[in-house]
Amino acid sequence: MEVFALIGSSGTGKSHKAMLVASEKGIDTIIDDGLLIKDGKKLAGFSAKREMTAIQAVKRAIFMKPEHANVVKEEIKKVNPDKILIMGTSVKMINKITEALDLPDPQNIIFIEDISSELEIMKAQRMRKDFGKHVIPLPTIEVKKDFPNYLIDPLQFFFKKKDTRKEGEKSIVRPRFNMLGKLLISENVIEQLTKTAAQDISEIKQVLKVNVSMGEEGVAIGVDIKVQYGALLRQVARKYQITTIQLVENLTGLNVLHVDVRIKTLHVE
Repeated sequence: MEVFALIGSSGTGKSHKAMLVASEKGIDTIIDDGLLIKDGKKLAGFSAKREMTAIQAVKRAIFMKPEHANVVKEEIKKVNPDKILIMGTSVKMINKITEALDLPDPQNIIFIEDISSELEIMKAQRMRKDFGKHVIPLPTIEVKKDFPNYLIDPLQFFFKKKDTRKEGEKSIVRPRFNMLGKLLISENVIEQLTKTAAQDISEIKQVLKVNVSMGEEGVAIGVDIKVQYGALLRQVARKYQITTIQLVENLTGLNVLHVDVRIKTLHVE
């Protein structure tokens, strides 16, 4: 495995440049602020920007908690990338991350000053200082899994690679330890998606009631249904749970904690 490191002080725009560096170097896997990211999707980890204090955020970013490190290590073993890009504020921080995750020392070290102009760095620092905004190299729908109810702004960008124009998306978040606002997500959207998930299951004849509970860690769904008489009830309920979770998470990016399916009545033709 070839390990790349992108190093820059806090607020200098490392995450903003991450996907550009990855594209240029042919890297599809990134470690940034406690998250393992591959092809623009979060594979494992817990964002440091969700921590309540800056000190806790640093500990999360360098994988000090064994349970956090172990989950990410196992996922790295599964995907076994040829190249990986690690973000950090210093060589010392990068070394702590590689040690925690049992990765080789970086063979390629890139400093933010080598790929960003002085003006770009100044703009990034101003966004951090004046607005408390941080960039994560993930699309908004992915970041919402770690920031279920917090303010997230999509940031579209384009870059060229070998005469092709490629579109990507990063997300701007305001971390908990610098939170200026919240994003309210309509429970009605979750209710409608829950009802939609039932349409592809022929044994479900009617969705009677949907209860949605939004919390800090994600969303919990309770649903009452009418099922065809003679159907295998346990299998129908389980299929509906899985379908609902996949639909809600894929279309909203919310973390679905659980779906409780209650079969209230049977339909007899």
